[in-house]
Amino acid sequence: MRTLYHLWLNPFSRKVRIVLAEKGLEFEMVVEQVWERRQAFLALNPAGEVPVLVEPDDTVLSDSQAICEFLDELQPEPSLLGRGLHERAEVRRLVTWFDRKFDFEVGDKLIGEKVMKRFLGLGEPDSGAIRAAQKNIHTHLQYITFLVERRHWLGGEELSLADITAAAHLSTVDYLGDVPWADHKPAKNWYTRIKSRPSMRPILAERIPRLPAAKHYSDLDF
Repeated sequence: MRTLYHLWLNPFSRKVRIVLAEKGLEFEMVVEQVWERRQAFLALNPAGEVPVLVEPDDTVLSDSQAICEFLDELQPEPSLLGRGLHERAEVRRLVTWFDRKFDFEVGDKLIGEKVMKRFLGLGEPDSGAIRAAQKNIHTHLQYITFLVERRHWLGGEELSLADITAAAHLSTVDYLGDVPWADHKPAKNWYTRIKSRPSMRPILAERIPRLPAAKHYSDLDF
């Protein structure tokens, strides 16, 4: 059995979980509290970051994109990187957009300030950082709208890693109730399609102790 080391509100972990489910690959999960810097975990990934995937043959993989591309080659159908040369380039571009730009401008600020500071006792949240993230998210939702008004999915006509990556990042922020869906209906309709997939259901069903989810978080008709 393959094992995924993860954290609940870590979007990179969620990205890998969704890909594993879309590929129909069985796995078990271990919550890794990376701030503890466990030596056994650092031996798996010296960077001390999740996700880390340990394959049944004990091969250790880290970095969400490296893991997802490995899984797409391991289980070619359904293809999640795109069918043609240009589509694969576009999917990778959008994955980078959400993994880097969205995470830096929105996700890391909101999760870091609202969740990690609280659980790690690092002081009061930075209200300026939170306001900046809440402003920035509109730009990203507008970009999703721009894409889905021209394509069926973000990267093209089929579900791809671009959609999975965007949904993974948005789902963590949506847990906190910080996605202004009412202002971005096309983006909301796209996310509703992602929420309805079986690969998302275990994630949407999870709740973090002492941190309740937004009321609409797991509602498929929100």
